[in-house]
Amino acid sequence: MAGNQKLELTWIGKEIRPKLEPRILLEDPDRSYHAAHRLGKNDQFDNRLIFGDNLLALKALEQEFAGKVKCVFIDPPYNTGSAFEHYDDGVEHSIWLSLIRDRLEILRQLLADDGSIWITIDDTECHYLKVLCDEVFGRANFICSIAWEKDLGRRGDTDISSAHDHVLVYARDKQNWRYTRNLLPRTEAQEARYRNPDNDPRGPWLQGDNGTAKSGSDNSRFPITLPSGRSVVPPKGNYWRFSNESFELARAEGRAYFGAKGDSMPVIKRYLDKVQQGVVPRTWWPGEEVGTNQDAKRDHLRKLLPEIEPFATPKPEPLLHRILHIATNPGDLVLDSFGGSGTTGAVAHKMGRRWIMVELGEHCHTHIIPRLKKVIDGQDPGGITESVQWKGGGGFRYFKLAPSLLEQDKWGNWVISKEYNAPMLAEALCKLEGFTYNPSDTVYWQHGRSTERDYLYATTANLSHEQLLELNDEVGPERSLLVLCNAFRGRADQYPNLTVKKIPTHVLARCEWGHDDYSLRVENLPKAPPKKGQQGLFDEDDDQ
Repeated sequence: MAGNQKLELTWIGKEIRPKLEPRILLEDPDRSYHAAHRLGKNDQFDNRLIFGDNLLALKALEQEFAGKVKCVFIDPPYNTGSAFEHYDDGVEHSIWLSLIRDRLEILRQLLADDGSIWITIDDTECHYLKVLCDEVFGRANFICSIAWEKDLGRRGDTDISSAHDHVLVYARDKQNWRYTRNLLPRTEAQEARYRNPDNDPRGPWLQGDNGTAKSGSDNSRFPITLPSGRSVVPPKGNYWRFSNESFELARAEGRAYFGAKGDSMPVIKRYLDKVQQGVVPRTWWPGEEVGTNQDAKRDHLRKLLPEIEPFATPKPEPLLHRILHIATNPGDLVLDSFGGSGTTGAVAHKMGRRWIMVELGEHCHTHIIPRLKKVIDGQDPGGITESVQWKGGGGFRYFKLAPSLLEQDKWGNWVISKEYNAPMLAEALCKLEGFTYNPSDTVYWQHGRSTERDYLYATTANLSHEQLLELNDEVGPERSLLVLCNAFRGRADQYPNLTVKKIPTHVLARCEWGHDDYSLRVENLPKAPPKKGQQGLFDEDDDQ
């Protein structure tokens, strides 16, 4: 590709972007759940399970959690055709790309500077998703594509039996991430490679700079006198793997080894307690190490929730355990916006990480909640429970998305939803305006703040000129107040310490109101924007 031309993926409808309403979240205490008391220092109670459309939920989380999520794991729909069986392939592919793009862009905003995102996907869309992720996260922040062996069996009803899925890994900033990611612990077999045949008091060691190599320089062909008295040099065309200086230093420190009889070609020892404490992960993750779909379905979920039909392809807990071990530490925040059967939350919980999961399907109630309750109660013996010595504890809070702030009345006019009470209205308008919802117990007009001097006041009342003058004096010249009200008398410029706006007129053009479903169906795609010169749904002058 010539010059600095940027590779971008194109598809039908790429330019169409939804105008998302930043909904507030409403807790349902009856569905929230927690242990009766603390069982350990890493117990996490303020986890969140959110029921609702995941694109709207991500938008709802953006203000509070931007830059705070250490690891995102998502297992999005693979677009194998089952979700789009009534549509032709071109439309199907475009819808899927728009679905993923809109979510990835918000997920990137949520990631911490040293955070990472891990996406499971199969061959159907993997390579398109790779190019899309290059565009969203930056190609320089691509970490790797992991091949996870999801199936140990072999299907006879296909051309080539699929045995693995891909796990695409991107960092928010690769330079930051590489210094915070964790190594994998050594296996028993890897530990066994370190031995101590000469009873070195410094402990087990491995052959480090040893033997000879095919490349080098004449300076790497010096003679070495062995303890047996024999002098050796590398064979013709070969060179020592070490310099004369490093070898003599190792010999003086007792780190050179010449075999049991002192007559073998020399090696330089690498001691177990001096090497990095762990091994660098590889891109091949076999099922025997991290589990398969069958393991998760047969050996865990069927036993944990025998009365519930399990997912067809649930992710095994050891797979998430490895991902979260590499990408996070205890107390870090993990997010999964395609909650599925709840594996991410269950594993994060057992590992002492904080977590947020989003799920729209009814299995949020039939699968995820019962599973998490058993985890919290210490009644989940499967998955990673034994390996992390999980005993129970912690809890989660259940939230649902609030309804749309605005609804249409019987005449087609946009009005504030009847389901909104005063605190909900104030919180929703704070979120829309970028204020932090922080109502004062003593000052009635302080519902939210953006700085120490800038406040927001929301009310459905009709404010008179006299009320606004009094409010203007109370705010004073050292502070400013955004007043959002149903109506007011007087001119907005008469109150120097106030900015007065009418609702809902002030916010009409901000969002797609009353849109509750941004899922996979064609009819849920956003409407195309008006062509140049056409009048939009709302005019900017509506605010006046």
